[in-house]
Amino acid sequence: MTLVAPAGTALAAPPAHHPKADIVQTIGGTPLVALDRLFPPADFQVYGKCERFNPGGSIKDRAAKSMIEHAIWTGRLVPGVSTVVESSSGNLAIALAQLCNFHRLGLVCVVDPRTTAQNASIMRAYGARVEVVDRDPATGEYLPARIGRVRELLETVPDAYWPNQYANEYNARAHHSTMSEICQALPGGPDYLFLAAGTCGTLRGCAEYIRDHELPTRIVAVDAVGSVIFGPPEPWERGHRRSIPGHGAAVVPPLLLPGLADRVVKVTDADCVRGCRGLLAAESVLAGGSSGAVVAALRGAAAWIEPGATCVAILPDGGDRYLDTVYDDAWVDDRFPGLLDELRSPHHPVPLDGITHDERSER
Repeated sequence: MTLVAPAGTALAAPPAHHPKADIVQTIGGTPLVALDRLFPPADFQVYGKCERFNPGGSIKDRAAKSMIEHAIWTGRLVPGVSTVVESSSGNLAIALAQLCNFHRLGLVCVVDPRTTAQNASIMRAYGARVEVVDRDPATGEYLPARIGRVRELLETVPDAYWPNQYANEYNARAHHSTMSEICQALPGGPDYLFLAAGTCGTLRGCAEYIRDHELPTRIVAVDAVGSVIFGPPEPWERGHRRSIPGHGAAVVPPLLLPGLADRVVKVTDADCVRGCRGLLAAESVLAGGSSGAVVAALRGAAAWIEPGATCVAILPDGGDRYLDTVYDDAWVDDRFPGLLDELRSPHHPVPLDGITHDERSER
């Protein structure tokens, strides 16, 4: 097969991949794509690491594979006997559902109302049991309620196992390979790595790889306004309730260590919508909410990224699971009045509602 360039020059097709032993072996090896239309390379070069191409549709496939396979290898999980119990806002639950179905493990996913009906249906299609909890009365947040329900299930479900993505080092270790893949494509590593912070598995794994290989890459962690990951929210943040999952947390994840990020950028839900819609319009990339957060942070960073720098944005998932939210005009207009008019303006500015600060600590 050949491809034909616009000028008529024949181009060789990319080489075919070798056959894989099973679907699990296709996890990882996701493409790194130049985003030159959204970020003109005359200023600085940006590449997107497109994690939607994992078989479960997100970067969480990597963590699920790492945690489940380690638990099987150590004997903590027994195929045909054990049941996995985990808290998730969506993508990890789907990744676990696929892995547990493959390894003949039971699965109970504890989710919250932000999980879409489509995502819950995908989990159930893989054979998972889905439990939905409401906000924790004490904090008004979902995460403490989800974790509380997980702890209850561990007492009642026979041979139950909690991977605990928030504290499991094999969540972080999964992303040594994520950073390795980036460095294989960009020898020496990029100048900046932009990634969304939630459980901090991606952040810690990539930071460890950068440290161990003495790379000059600086990490920009993208958090949600109102999140507590990198410290208590400022007073103006406390009224902000997140409706777009995938980044930010109401509890500091045990995986977080001091100095993992060189800089932190906090973004709002409106920023996520701006990022997603902008990426789609410019690059024809249909990306998920936390991908929009990363893109928004990158657009806001244009003021301080030095000319000629190389940046990688990890795009955690695709936008097909956000068609009823981020990409639905009625949903956006209801929550962010005036945002659609801003996005439709041919020369609209790219404001960033959130805040940026340096971590000012060494890895």
